[in-house]
Amino acid sequence: MAVIPAVDKKDAALRAPASQPSRLPRPLRSLGLSPRSAAVLNWLIVAASVYVLITAVNVIGAGFSAAAGDRASELFSFAANPIVGLMIGVAATALTQSSSTTTSVTVGLVAGGLPLEIAVPIIMGANIGTTLTNTLVSLGMMRDKDQFRRGFAAATVHDFFNLLAVVIFLPLEMMFGLLQRTASALSGALSGAEAGVLNAVFGGIGTVVKGATSPLSNLIKSALGFLPGPWAGIAMIVVAIALILAVINLIGRQLKVLLVGRAQRVLHASVGRGPITGIGSGALVTVMVQSSSTSTALMVPLAGSGALGLRQIYPFTLGANIGTTITALVAAFAFDGAMGTIALTAALVHLFFNIFGTVVIYGLPFLRELPLKGATWLANLAAEKKIYAFAWVLGVFVALPLVLIFAL
Repeated sequence: MAVIPAVDKKDAALRAPASQPSRLPRPLRSLGLSPRSAAVLNWLIVAASVYVLITAVNVIGAGFSAAAGDRASELFSFAANPIVGLMIGVAATALTQSSSTTTSVTVGLVAGGLPLEIAVPIIMGANIGTTLTNTLVSLGMMRDKDQFRRGFAAATVHDFFNLLAVVIFLPLEMMFGLLQRTASALSGALSGAEAGVLNAVFGGIGTVVKGATSPLSNLIKSALGFLPGPWAGIAMIVVAIALILAVINLIGRQLKVLLVGRAQRVLHASVGRGPITGIGSGALVTVMVQSSSTSTALMVPLAGSGALGLRQIYPFTLGANIGTTITALVAAFAFDGAMGTIALTAALVHLFFNIFGTVVIYGLPFLRELPLKGATWLANLAAEKKIYAFAWVLGVFVALPLVLIFAL
């Protein structure tokens, strides 16, 4: 098996030892910690960030319940059209550059009363919006036509796959509730009395997590409780979303410090060894760095340099789709009881959407080729006329969502 070479200084930097004290956040660098102590401190920061993430999702649920009361469906009636919900997911994720943020917020809203019928298209849209990052990374290769052609194709194969998955599964969801029914069945089986040991395990985890996060959650709620009427609930949602954005970015940065070297080794050892290995490594690397945007963006320079081909990168991006669902699943533990079940259902929708998409599209040869052909066609156009690349980015991730949200 050939060893994939480093392609640039940025890739080399990612290989640096994870335990270097200089990789600590700037305010902590002056502490003079040993590498081992620095690593321990980084892990503590990750644990504290996950704690705040789960707490913030709980606050969103409480805030939405307080703000909407029993009128949650009315407040989101503008998103009752699945296309509008889809575009909200695309726009929100493109804006925050994090599908994990969009799906975590959606899990909290569902627990607070947002109907699953509205949440499912938003979650699907998050899958499309998250592909913006690696597409933007590829634009940095524009000076070299051949390098840009390869890099842009590697980036947009992710776009075309997720668009195709939505084209297939959104109509199925509208007609049959495929994802919602499947996720509801599994969440019910995990939390129902008939689940036995599984119910005890998942229920126990939910109860422990809820108890551990309640002090901070109650502190935030009480601090905002002086606001009149629904404004307290709205303030809770705003504060919680700000916390989620902050901690997800912090978790990503810290895990890059701790694990990106290992993630690179997994990537280099497995990508190109077959589709199953590629999908598995994509999922594993994304779980390790807690960002599908990061893991897929790592592939773009490798593709641009010619170290990896488009067909080798393709299954890795599908695994990244699956790996990124872990954040919403963790966020679902912010709730217990009936709310915990509905929150878990929303998180499982994201997981099943990506698993089903991978099985159906990559599993059927005639569908498997479509994202490859689409990405190759667009990359050839963009390499000859750069305006096509900018038109794709602005059209798919900005103009189209805004037009459809306001027009429908």
